[in-house]
Amino acid sequence: MRILDQADTARSLSFPPLIDAISQMFTSGCVMPVRHHHTIEVPGERDATLLLMPAWRPGAYMGVKLVSVFPDNHVRSLPAIHGSYLLSSGKTGELLAVIDGGELTARRTAATSALAARHLARADASTLLVVGTGRLSLNLIEAHSQVRPIEKVMVWGREFSKAQAVVAEARGLGYAAEAVSDLEAAARSADILSCATLSHAPLVLGAWLKPGSHLDLVGAFRKDMRESDDEAVKRASLFVDTRAGAFAEAGDLLQPLEAGVITPADIKAELVELVSGTAPGRQSSGEITLFKSVGAALEDLAGAILAYETVSVGHIPT
Repeated sequence: MRILDQADTARSLSFPPLIDAISQMFTSGCVMPVRHHHTIEVPGERDATLLLMPAWRPGAYMGVKLVSVFPDNHVRSLPAIHGSYLLSSGKTGELLAVIDGGELTARRTAATSALAARHLARADASTLLVVGTGRLSLNLIEAHSQVRPIEKVMVWGREFSKAQAVVAEARGLGYAAEAVSDLEAAARSADILSCATLSHAPLVLGAWLKPGSHLDLVGAFRKDMRESDDEAVKRASLFVDTRAGAFAEAGDLLQPLEAGVITPADIKAELVELVSGTAPGRQSSGEITLFKSVGAALEDLAGAILAYETVSVGHIPT
């Protein structure tokens, strides 16, 4: 059995092969039950949550991601979220690897957004705005730059100093990045807008989206959360990673659905239809596209298999 810590996981999941691995998993398919949510009582504190996300390819691999969310961990100076991925043989059940769940999640999430952008963003999209300064922000910059000719990166956060910190890291990797304080001005100029926040209220307004832009929404993972307003979903052609996940958890779509702003039929395609070619992506240079991702267990399985096989053959990039 192999154990991949955060550094091992990052080195074994470079974005070009990860994007391709997720694309292949969507087209080839796997068994993906609905994720499990369990409430865990913590005496004297807010309840915690245990999430289990299983998936398997019969006869090949099976895996499950275990994620715990303890919201009061800040009083102990600990992260609220911990996670691990257990990858096993689909033939024998033998445990093959324990993989850092946080790094796997961050990288597969960004890779999935880039995979969607490959089908939905304009081919000449060169300006990227990242909204949010958390763990995903740098990954989103790296991943989108693999599929589109990104020449300028803007980073916005509620705390400008955190945006500056992300920009410093991005510049260290060779990206032409700058921190911005005027979200509206940045949004109006961006070709791709990628949001990864925990916002409960819209941050990006539909009135700000220029013709031909692509809005990527990967935060706001509950029904009561959202990063875009009704005008954004009204103006855009709508796409999701999976309809099942979006209709269960995506506040950016569920709230306008409940208000009658859109209908389920307005979701043009899910990711498997885009990558298999059974549904078209962008149809014109002036079309505004919106991709909402809530995460799917097959993305974790694809990343875990890639990490394990990369380590097993000893080809981890340095």
